[in-house]
Amino acid sequence: MSHKLKVGELKEFYLTDEEIWRIFTVVLSSKSVKSSTYKYALVKSLIENLYQVNDQFELTYDQLAFSFTKIYWNLIVHHQLIHQNRGKTARVVTIIKEEQTKHSIPSEMIFDKIDETLQVRLVRQVKTTMKENVYGALYGDTRGKFYAFDHKQEVLKLNAAVHSFMLNYQRLIVNLTNYHMATMIEELNEVPSINYLLGKVESIARRSSLRPFEKVLLHYFNADCFYCSKTLTGAKRETHVDHFIPWSFVQSDHIWNLVLSCNKCNSSKSDKLPKRNYLEYIIERNDELNDKKEDATITNLMKNYKHKKIIMLYDYSIKNGFDTVWTP
Repeated sequence: MSHKLKVGELKEFYLTDEEIWRIFTVVLSSKSVKSSTYKYALVKSLIENLYQVNDQFELTYDQLAFSFTKIYWNLIVHHQLIHQNRGKTARVVTIIKEEQTKHSIPSEMIFDKIDETLQVRLVRQVKTTMKENVYGALYGDTRGKFYAFDHKQEVLKLNAAVHSFMLNYQRLIVNLTNYHMATMIEELNEVPSINYLLGKVESIARRSSLRPFEKVLLHYFNADCFYCSKTLTGAKRETHVDHFIPWSFVQSDHIWNLVLSCNKCNSSKSDKLPKRNYLEYIIERNDELNDKKEDATITNLMKNYKHKKIIMLYDYSIKNGFDTVWTP
């Protein structure tokens, strides 16, 4: 009963890509015993936090529980897909539905829009459920080779080889995970088709608004487009916040990957990579953010950031097919 484990140690450190693919294939396929969609949600949470690991490849349970809770809130409340388990109702569904009912929250309300105090309470409850039913289960399916975990320390440590693998094949892993998760949800819920579900599963991690980041960037930097230097002024100022490396690859929002942009640049850049020389500019910009150590919000937003991360992100996005280079 691996899901009952409270501590799991890495069974193997050195894995080839072929070995990792073989295990991933089992985890995502029908060969793995899946009574719920939990394992898919954990894989998606790991991907969302790939660039937030520290130097020891560690992630906290709070980081993962936040992503995990957001995924299920948007599935259960926003999309009303309440069946996430075979047999009895999944504990995460009960937690979320109870809080939704208690606070009379309408189904249109996505996770990012709910009160921060409620977010914290939900994440705390979901974290407990993940300890009981999630970490040990995926650990067992991956034969203890993908990560180590410790409930007392509340830390998950990725195998360095697996972290590198997930960066190299991130886009493919995301697509495979979304497809298999949508397939299972379709089996458990009365929905029109897999095509209907795929769009929802693909979008559940997306943040509703980048406005909070816009306020921070406008507070510390001139209201100029990062790409063409156009001044973003006037009564009808159209300031956009753009993911320097496209969101469709990053799958998460980090201020160190976000820039102010004019409407024209934001629209034409779309899902493309900016020319490599812009890497120097964003690294310089991030150095300025890192210097705002007196601002606790900035310190938290820049946690675990290092130059090598955004350079690595840029290079891995090219490896994952984002090889169309854009200039204003």
